[in-house]
Amino acid sequence: MTAPLILGTNSIKDSGFDVSNSLRFDASSTDALTRTFSGAGNRRTLTMSMWMKRSKNIASGTDRVFGWKNNGGNYGFQFDNDQLRIYFDGSGGTNSTLLTNRKFRDSSAWTHLLFKVDTTQSTEADRMRLYINGTEETSFSERVYPALNEEGGMNLGNICKIGRSAVATNSYYDGYLCEVAFIDGQALDQTSFGQFDSDSPNIWKPKDISGLTFGTNGFYLQFKESGTSQNSSGLGADTSGNDNHFAVENLTSIDQTTDTCTNNFCTFTFENHTASGWTLSEGNLKCRATTGTLGLHGASIMPTDSGKWYFECKIGEAGQTDRSRVGIMNYQTQLNNSDYSGVINTPQQVLAGCTTSCKAAKHFEGDAQGVMVEYTASGDFADGDIIQFAMDLDNKAIYIGRNGTFLTRTGSSGGDPTSGSSKTGAITTNTNIMDGSPMTAYTGLSVGSGSDTSEMFFNFGNPPFAITSGNADDNGFGNFEHDVPDGYYALCTKNLAEFG
Repeated sequence: MTAPLILGTNSIKDSGFDVSNSLRFDASSTDALTRTFSGAGNRRTLTMSMWMKRSKNIASGTDRVFGWKNNGGNYGFQFDNDQLRIYFDGSGGTNSTLLTNRKFRDSSAWTHLLFKVDTTQSTEADRMRLYINGTEETSFSERVYPALNEEGGMNLGNICKIGRSAVATNSYYDGYLCEVAFIDGQALDQTSFGQFDSDSPNIWKPKDISGLTFGTNGFYLQFKESGTSQNSSGLGADTSGNDNHFAVENLTSIDQTTDTCTNNFCTFTFENHTASGWTLSEGNLKCRATTGTLGLHGASIMPTDSGKWYFECKIGEAGQTDRSRVGIMNYQTQLNNSDYSGVINTPQQVLAGCTTSCKAAKHFEGDAQGVMVEYTASGDFADGDIIQFAMDLDNKAIYIGRNGTFLTRTGSSGGDPTSGSSKTGAITTNTNIMDGSPMTAYTGLSVGSGSDTSEMFFNFGNPPFAITSGNADDNGFGNFEHDVPDGYYALCTKNLAEFG
């Protein structure tokens, strides 16, 4: 059996301590959390810990994760050209900072950041320390330590913002955050927040930190609540016991997700070469293209030859006739033809997969052997429709549904993903497509000349749009508009550990 392709962190099935929620920040929506503290805390000794999954790489400029305002300056975490920079600074004017040589470019991985400060330490290098996934970072392109007993720019009685700069109005974070904790008055080691897994020693996993002492200005954001008020029921609720709750800026309950450092869900990946023609947003779940003939092929979780998998896609805006496509592709055929970015039904026929066009009631099956089959009588899709995909790799069958009803090749009902080996109503049973290679969700646009628009919202279990019903898989994972067929599962690492 070929192992599934899981980019980024491969969460283990039994993590000991499970993180329930994260918050999805979208830079184009100017999402942020904000709080103004009433007084300064300890500015010599502090700790900041968080887990993050970036959604976008910044080729130039900055991407602010969090900041504390001090005399017009922003002190906190940011990415400069994908390198992590931490500004601590201080009244002494030393401009204390760390800038990693490491570049953070994996939009599929959850990463733990731990920054601790203790300017009372006599050894200069002990005054600021950074840990990435449990290991101390020692390679920096810039490294300026604070002076002995210096008071930094963080932890003032001032504005603190998460997801954006505390000062600039055009610098926002794009991605997911969970387990965000600030410790006022202690410089804690990384072992206070996580541990290496005993069975998989390269995997760093979180620990329950609810028993820590957080200090006066300390906070612990678990994103368990979904309200928009600055209180214990809000998205920015502080669960440390200090009630240092954050207010929301443009965040809503839709931005609360179950994609976390202990259960990593599928998304598209910004660094995949096929993403260059697409505008990806909302945690790489909203995909938009306006011109060209191109396909988005790479998702962060790609099962291979086992398991039954389910996801949905809401049509935001579909191109005319059969220009916009959604489906499932064999990623190996894309790798074998890495210069090819087109859609499936072209003369080259170099890719294998099964897609449906969003406005012309067509399904396409290509096998990468020069053969393309078109099925044309399942009824038109409309903007706002939700397309369902059920991929049965145990029996080699792919099913496509619309708004709760599974289609057939030639009809608007009759597909049965639970039919097992009989494959009743499957759109494709082609084993050249499902040949044990990684299988990826896909969207495409085919515009010969001029322009058109395809905008699709993918739901692998954490929808970037409002759900009216709410359905989980049999393991309790995911939030889908329609009932998940029995025996099918959301594309997340806990399910892959069990069924993949």
